[in-house]
Amino acid sequence: MVIVQLGFVLIGFLNMATSHPTDRQFVAASLTFTAASALQFVHCAPRMQRVRERYGRWTLLAQAVLTYVPLVLFGFAWGGMAGFLGSSVLLLLRGKRAGAAFGAVVVLSGVSGALLGIGAAEAVYLTVATALTGLIVFGLTRLAQLVIEVQQAQQELARLAVTRERLRFARDLHDLLGYSLSAITLKSELTCRLVTANPERALDELGGVLEISRQALADVRAVARGYRDMSLESEAVSARSVLAAADIEARFDLGSIQPTGEADTVLATVLREGVTNLLRHSKAECCIVRGGVEGGRLRLTLSNDGVPERAALGDADRHGGGLDNLEVRLAKVGGRLSAGPDGRGWFHLVAEVPA
Repeated sequence: MVIVQLGFVLIGFLNMATSHPTDRQFVAASLTFTAASALQFVHCAPRMQRVRERYGRWTLLAQAVLTYVPLVLFGFAWGGMAGFLGSSVLLLLRGKRAGAAFGAVVVLSGVSGALLGIGAAEAVYLTVATALTGLIVFGLTRLAQLVIEVQQAQQELARLAVTRERLRFARDLHDLLGYSLSAITLKSELTCRLVTANPERALDELGGVLEISRQALADVRAVARGYRDMSLESEAVSARSVLAAADIEARFDLGSIQPTGEADTVLATVLREGVTNLLRHSKAECCIVRGGVEGGRLRLTLSNDGVPERAALGDADRHGGGLDNLEVRLAKVGGRLSAGPDGRGWFHLVAEVPA
């Protein structure tokens, strides 16, 4: 864009030079032409956007004055300046006003040529040159602006992609390590109590701790690689073991629910997060896990009789936590989540996804 505009500036100086002006006329024309060209760069340069927004009307008016007033003094050689004005009109004005003003600039070029006494061929040449110059400069300027906008959009998309990946990583780590560390802590405490009274069971619990630790390590590696599949059936087996270690009566009735693909991973995550919250925030003695199909949707319900104190706060205290993560995951697969106490001492976590 800059090279093309400098080329038009050079043509303007050559036109003035070939008209054989006096030294004073050439200096005056050069200064005026330089000022008009500077205004043109203000109207085209991307970094001048704020200047155009604030002073665009006045700079456009100044360019119009510098386009038509010198025409009386320098004649035909100055006629090409109207093309720059036409491009500025298209760049600064909007809608029908821009088209009408550009048409007026083009027509006025032909009329001014006739008033200057040049021939019909020269008047047509001046009109066409004005239109082409205006369109070329306008087109290149808009193209440059669009390229900049595309680059900015690409940078913004890259930032959004990084942010989404960070959120995914944070959610996965929360869902994985929150459950695994809670289970390891619980089983380790149980092992400490059993190591003298019941060494054989303590050894079994240590085996469970080792198994959970290995699974946690595998899960973390899967998160780092960017993908992780979970099974509701496998998660149910693990949940039974953890709840039993916590002396919580667990009843599982998954019925005919057989999720696959993303739905399986999401529901398994819901079960894991629900059990984690139960262990962390409640004093439950009984936990019931039910699954079923209703109206073409898979439903998983976790209920426990240890309503956490935080449940009384409602949704106001949930933002940024595990339940918010679950809502995001379910929303991605067209599902929904509801959680809260029922007023009778039970807390229910219900997740639904399309079958």
